[in-house]
Amino acid sequence: MLLAQAWAADTAAPPGLSWQDAVQQLQQGSDQLAGARANVAYRQAQSEGVARLGGPIVSLYGAAYRYKASLDLNLDPLNQGLGNAIGLLPPGLAGLLPPLPPLPSDYTLERRNSNQTAILNAVWPIYMGGAADAARGLSKAQGDEAQAELSHIEEEALGQLAQRYFQTQLARRAAALREAVVQGVAEHDAALEKMLKVGVVSQLERLQARAALEDARHQARKARSDAEMAAVALARSVKLAGAPPTPSTPLALRSQPLAPLQEFIDQALAHHPGLAKVAAKRSQAEQAKAAGDALNKPQLFAFGQSNLSHNRDWVAGVGVRVNLWDSLDHEALSRSHAKQIEQVNAADAQARSDIALLVEKQWRSAERAREQFIGLAPQDELGLELLRLRQAGLRQGTSTALDLIDAELNLAKLRTERAQVAYEYVMALTGLLQASGQIHRLGEFLAQADLRVE
Repeated sequence: MLLAQAWAADTAAPPGLSWQDAVQQLQQGSDQLAGARANVAYRQAQSEGVARLGGPIVSLYGAAYRYKASLDLNLDPLNQGLGNAIGLLPPGLAGLLPPLPPLPSDYTLERRNSNQTAILNAVWPIYMGGAADAARGLSKAQGDEAQAELSHIEEEALGQLAQRYFQTQLARRAAALREAVVQGVAEHDAALEKMLKVGVVSQLERLQARAALEDARHQARKARSDAEMAAVALARSVKLAGAPPTPSTPLALRSQPLAPLQEFIDQALAHHPGLAKVAAKRSQAEQAKAAGDALNKPQLFAFGQSNLSHNRDWVAGVGVRVNLWDSLDHEALSRSHAKQIEQVNAADAQARSDIALLVEKQWRSAERAREQFIGLAPQDELGLELLRLRQAGLRQGTSTALDLIDAELNLAKLRTERAQVAYEYVMALTGLLQASGQIHRLGEFLAQADLRVE
């Protein structure tokens, strides 16, 4: 019966979720990461779109048309002119001519026609002062910035996932210890009830045990609620529906020291996404300066045109454009670009200093937690040995049930503190790997750990 109940409880338990599975779930389900990936794809497509900028442009213009044109003519001056002309003739001749009919006072001329035309144009920029290269460089730098932003968002998401994942492990460990204490105190409380009836213990001891049991139950309920809330937060992070997942990768750390601090600093200065983003900003500023300078340089281009519908007429040649004057202050714009580059360089220097400091802080925190965890091992052994002595003393009559309860509470407290230190180590390690651009190696570091909080 007990085995059947145990099997049923095991099958009903939430599915185990390893750290690598949690990372995979995050990669697939994060809306923030999906948005950042879409931005990267957008910038890549934009770069592809301007890849051939500055090449030849060939266009075809075609039109079919029909028209009607009207012209109104005023004939009064012509009538007057004809009359004056006849009056100038000799009298004999003028009398022989029949009278001329008068012209209308106005007349409208109309013309209607239809036609079609087709023109082929070609323009080939030969030299644009570097404007096309600057545009391509700017687009690439924007793509690099989007990629750096994606890496930054991904590392932030993994850092938050690690916090929730191992916080769930810590909370589950604390809840299990508290529940074990409740079970032990409940057994001692029942024993003291029997001992009180036969007069072996006093009413005071019985009440102290009852108070200890109620406090243990309260602490266990609180620890269980904290564990459930942590599991819910983890489920939200990886977007798992149904019962909250049970993390299967334990809190763990290596007994050996981490690699030297300088190695992590070197990795950070080479791979931190924040520095990649600053580098992309610098490239954008440099390309903007190059584009501004290109406006003041001569531009050389070849051109050609052919009329496909009228005797195949064509024209071809080479043109040059020189900007003599416009309303922009190019010197001021050049200074602004130079200052922007100077600003980015200052931001890069500050970021490198801040990142190196963060790496050192996390490295020292991890080492301090590792040493503390190892240093707590004797206290754990001492607490366990004290519990054994109290158990033996209770059997021999040299210890009371309250002494045993205190020993159990003390051991649970020591083990909870040690689990907390292990959690602090994992969080410091996560921060260290995140600061050095290596957070994807967290699973590798945990797999190499030889000290585990099961």
